Amino acid sequence: MRMIHDLVSQGAEMLLVLLLAPLLTGFVRKVKARLLRRQGPPLLQPYRDLVRLLRKDVVLAVNASWLFRAIPYIIFAGTWVAASLVPTFGSGLMFSWSADLIAIIALLGSARFFLALAGMDVGTAFGGIGSSREVMIASLAEPAILITVFAVAMIAGSTQLSTIAEFMGSSAVGLRVSLGMALVALIIVAIAENGRIPVDNPATHLELTMVHEAMVLEYSGRHLALIDLSSQLKLLLYLSMIACIFIPWGAAAPQATILSLAVGALTYMVKLTACALALAVFETSIAKMRVFRIPEFLGAALMLALLATLLRFVSGSL
Repeated sequence: MRMIHDLVSQGAEMLLVLLLAPLLTGFVRKVKARLLRRQGPPLLQPYRDLVRLLRKDVVLAVNASWLFRAIPYIIFAGTWVAASLVPTFGSGLMFSWSADLIAIIALLGSARFFLALAGMDVGTAFGGIGSSREVMIASLAEPAILITVFAVAMIAGSTQLSTIAEFMGSSAVGLRVSLGMALVALIIVAIAENGRIPVDNPATHLELTMVHEAMVLEYSGRHLALIDLSSQLKLLLYLSMIACIFIPWGAAAPQATILSLAVGALTYMVKLTACALALAVFETSIAKMRVFRIPEFLGAALMLALLATLLRFVSGSL
């Protein structure tokens, strides 16, 4: 009976992140439109876009290889697995032993690598520009997030997310400057990794500024639907990671009852709503920066992560 309960809980988490990802994107768009005094698209518009793309035929370039056709499925599978590993409404689920921060970063890095390959596969100018910019951003964002992980792991004593969440929710944490620096560094990396303002504008198709859209211009139909859903899952993943590490309260304990899991799911949705509101307010209050300013933006995250790690190391040795 316990095995069935664990399977149902883990399956519910995987289904929850898959269903909430388009809703989260639609909510951010709606809030941004309201802040700009516009009507904006309906809240459920991302679902309609996905259904519309799934119904369309796939149009492929003549020189597209087999890898170009397989990459959308690889990206979607890797991103969905990574998003499902992050504890959402409860800790200690069936696959929580594999919810390691380094493994999640590796899955996201693999998906990014294949997306950059897809941008260069057809050989268009836009795809090459987008892939080069994506690799440039990744070369700065990945060291920053890895050092942030080390800073959090030194405090919690583990890189396993359930263990980190349990430690952060206890009274042993206290007020730490290193945690604040790690939080700011993780937020900067999340903005850059998801192509949000000021790094990239997800709503633009201007060739001088776009990064993510340039790599997927040759996709259509169900392939484009999978890539769009993967982008939405990635945004949900980073917000879930921030909530799991720095706002761990409200999640159900291991082997909790169905009522506790339901309360944890409700709390998780409240956290996502708060993070989405903060993201929308931030994006409407700042302008997009030039491409050559992005290294400075991500360099600040790297420096904050380094300072957090050094501060934790020095304070722990005293």
